[in-house]
Amino acid sequence: MTSNIDLAFQAMLAADEDAARLSYYGAVADTEWYLLLASEAEGQNLSPKVFDLAEGSVVLAFDSEERLVEFTGGLSDYAALPGRVIAAQLAGQGIGLGLNLGAPSQFILPPEAMEWLADLLTQAPQDAADAPRRFHGPGALPPALIAQLGQKIAGFHGLTTGAWLAGVEYASGRKGHLLAFVGAAEAAEPALARAAQEALVFSGVEAGEMDVTFVAPDAPVLAQFVRVGMQFPVLAPKAAEVLAPKAPGMDPDKPPRLK
Repeated sequence: MTSNIDLAFQAMLAADEDAARLSYYGAVADTEWYLLLASEAEGQNLSPKVFDLAEGSVVLAFDSEERLVEFTGGLSDYAALPGRVIAAQLAGQGIGLGLNLGAPSQFILPPEAMEWLADLLTQAPQDAADAPRRFHGPGALPPALIAQLGQKIAGFHGLTTGAWLAGVEYASGRKGHLLAFVGAAEAAEPALARAAQEALVFSGVEAGEMDVTFVAPDAPVLAQFVRVGMQFPVLAPKAAEVLAPKAPGMDPDKPPRLK
């Protein structure tokens, strides 16, 4: 079965341009990877298996358990981690990341790429000090940005009821775009703003092209977004699953520690 990473990798090879490469790295950050371990996890302490390749020392991760088993030839210890967590843990360690080795989308990210990705993911969005004066349609936006926003916002069930994107002219005369998250929980606002920032970065759009705001469902300004803006809905959650203990690294309150 073709995975999202397979598609992003194919697009990167076909386009050979910055936008496609950024989109691939965005997919790497958002994907849950099965990181191959040298031994069973001890609580939140993980010991990835390090391989010394011609490209240098790397740890290996796969976007499915099946691909992990195909590579190792049997059952192995692993930890399920988002790419952004792996990047943060590897940054500065001088260790690269081998992805999906043995699969069509196999790719090795060198240590410098891990540091770059980790740094990119920690950049905080800037607050807009200007007051909006006039809203208008968003106009022609890069398809990559629309896709990034749509994919991210669709998964925000429970954090926001959706978002609207409109063109905006501020009191200072500056023009740009404003993304409004509707009915967001206050505690979720930093994460939502960061997700919007990542959508910009990984679509290759200049950071100053879009600001973020949060509006209540009954806020008068929302009517202006609805009148001229582009809607990004939140998808309904899948059928409830039986809760199980979190796998190592999957509890955001207890980040893993790589030995």
